Amino acid sequence: MKNRVVITGLGIVAPNGVGLDAFTNAIKNGISGIAHDAELERLKFSCQIAGTPTISEALKRKYFTELELRNFNSTGILYGVMAGLDAWKDAGLSIDINDNPDWDSGTIFGTGTSGIEKFRESIYKIDDLQTRRLGSTAVAQTMNSGVSAYLGGKLGLGNQVTTNSSACTTGTESIMMGFERIQQGKAKRMLVGSTSDSGPYIWGGFDAMKVCTFKHNQSPENGSRPMSASASGFVPSSGAGALVIEDLESAIARGARIYGEILGGNINSGGQRGEGTMTAPNSVAVQKCIVDALADANVKAEAIDYINGHLTATSKDALEIKNWSEALNRKGTDFPYINSLKSMVGHCLSAAGSIETVATVLQLYNGFIFPSINCDDLHPEISECVAVEKIPHQLIEKELNVVIKASFGFGDVNGCLILKKYAIN
Repeated sequence: MKNRVVITGLGIVAPNGVGLDAFTNAIKNGISGIAHDAELERLKFSCQIAGTPTISEALKRKYFTELELRNFNSTGILYGVMAGLDAWKDAGLSIDINDNPDWDSGTIFGTGTSGIEKFRESIYKIDDLQTRRLGSTAVAQTMNSGVSAYLGGKLGLGNQVTTNSSACTTGTESIMMGFERIQQGKAKRMLVGSTSDSGPYIWGGFDAMKVCTFKHNQSPENGSRPMSASASGFVPSSGAGALVIEDLESAIARGARIYGEILGGNINSGGQRGEGTMTAPNSVAVQKCIVDALADANVKAEAIDYINGHLTATSKDALEIKNWSEALNRKGTDFPYINSLKSMVGHCLSAAGSIETVATVLQLYNGFIFPSINCDDLHPEISECVAVEKIPHQLIEKELNVVIKASFGFGDVNGCLILKKYAIN
């Protein structure tokens, strides 16, 4: 018998809301977190808008000591620690300060890079012969596992503590990896999620590839347009999402609130074969990922009520919808409801999967579907697969039972999760 795995805690640091209350209000009301970025304009980026979480110095000090913040320069670790600690507290778990690690709890917390600004600072100091002035935390901030190391230390985690990295699929993959560990009985609970650094040193490469929009520098909130005929590229952004997942027996024993249940999922790769490349998905693999996720969860395609898509506002949105339609064998008014959080927050890169999963869980638990903004001019190839009423332009209050979250990332890698409203039996 495999352990049932449930979600008991959520944490979020997003461009349109830091903390569950602010974030929930934002997604329900279609509030964008995308704004003009003066630094991108100064650096002459084509895309001069971005989604960056707003965090005050006072808020930082609720998560880090003054000593920790000395010479601290890693937005990714900042976001990840904030979201992770918030999820832990939201789950009703305490932070015990003692000599014994919590052997039953661990973390798999992903990222694309760590401390890119700290790397830049380090390079300049080393080149200026000031290596000794880097500070004692330079390594912890710039090693890829820095975010999981910080979380492991702050929470005293004694189970697996590690960081995964799979481009835009990172967050979804981290949840799937944690789910499997609990399902197999190797941990009672796992803090899972992902984070992404902010700034031009993360976003510059995408701007150079011309995959970011340049048409909305004067109208930032209109810039991210998933599923729209006038979509012109994604808006770069950042943040972190975190979930506490645990075996059902543990959750019940401590009287935890249960947001939902993870039934199963799948991770695969298109191998950059066929139509798959470093930057383009292999449709055969995408469809197989969805079909295999349903099989792993023992769920039929017709049971899916809602899809939280990857949907980045690029030319691949229509292909993604076609893949969903073919994998589920559902079309028109039979197609599940679908939306894209990226319409409000942009593309959070390695944090996208976890931030979007938090949004998915909030909808599942609270019974609503948030609006997918900026797609009134639906792409004609999408309208061939999906009835327009299945893409909400306003908040829909609706009970959901079984939902899917998927991510499709650079390197032709895919992740798909099947979530269900919690039922005792």
